[in-house]
Order: sequence, then structure tokens, then C-alpha cells
Amino acid sequence: MTSLSRIIKSEIELSLKKEVRYGAIVMALKRLSSELEFRTTYKIVKIIKDIGDITVRSSLIDYNFKVSDTLLSNQAKLLAKVDNKDDFYTSSRGVNECNIVVSGNLSSLVETILKEEFCISKQTNLSSISIKLPAENISIPGVYYFVFQRLSWEGINIYEVISTSNEFTILVNEEQVDKAFRVVKNLKNL
Repeated sequence: MTSLSRIIKSEIELSLKKEVRYGAIVMALKRLSSELEFRTTYKIVKIIKDIGDITVRSSLIDYNFKVSDTLLSNQAKLLAKVDNKDDFYTSSRGVNECNIVVSGNLSSLVETILKEEFCISKQTNLSSISIKLPAENISIPGVYYFVFQRLSWEGINIYEVISTSNEFTILVNEEQVDKAFRVVKNLKNL
């Protein structure tokens, strides 16, 4: 705040047409910062209290594939075979790699259909926690940060995050899923 006060002091003095002390600027910035933090936290907590369903799944596998010219068509073949509503399937694609997360019972299907693709890594013994958020979450900055901060404070390592507009899923090691679920569930009681 002291550095910022040095930067903006001349502008404030020009605007007020009088000399201003650094200490006065620092105090004003602190008051403003606290007020903005309170307003933002209040909005986030309001959203968090309206969290919808929390769904936990276990025995998941995360495959990380190198993006190729054939990966998308092979994924389409895989999706055509996934028809059980109880099966978990999600994927996210970056510029150079694509992650596919599936229920453990689909591993042989993934490995058969995608056998020609380059698998960078495969992580087993994962669990997911999917959280349904109210629609207004997209207009409030910091909602994800607030949840991730609480998980981090409890020493929970997030393996991966998958999200849509009003829902996000975190992947954690199966040993940490109970603790992670408690943290997420307790957010509703803030």
C-alpha cells in the first residue's frame, strides 16, 4: 500500500488541489480494501450457501493423451460405447494434451479404442466431487478460489479440475475424498 500511495500521491494532490500525506493515502486504501473485501466475500458466501447437489464418485481413472489428428474421432468411438448412465466420463482438451476421466470399469474400453494414441500418463485410484453451483456464480469473481482455498488449507491436493458454467468437479486421490467432501459440505454452513 505504501508503494501504491507513492505512485498515486501526485494525482490525488492535483485532484484535491492540496498537499496530502502518504499516511493518509495508505489509511484510505486500507479502508477501501477492507470494504471491497467484505463486499466480495459476502457475495461469494451467499453463492456458496446455495450450492446444490454434491456428488461423489470413486474408482476413477484419468488418462492424459497427446493431442493428435485421430484423437477426436477415437473419442467419438469411445463415447458411442459409453451408454450406462452410472458410468462416469468427462474430457477436457488443451492445446497439446487431452484428459479423459472415466469410471474404472471403462478402462479396458478406453485402452482398446485409444490404443494407437500416445498416452502421456494414467492415474488410478481417483475420486471426484462434483458441485452444482447456482447460475449467478458466473458473475461473482472468486467463487472457485474460495472453495480451492478451503481445500488447500486442509492439505487436500486437487489432482484436476473439470468445469462447466454451473458445475465443477475436482479429482482427488481416494485417500483424501472423505476429508475433501467434509470441507465442501461444510461450506454450505458458513
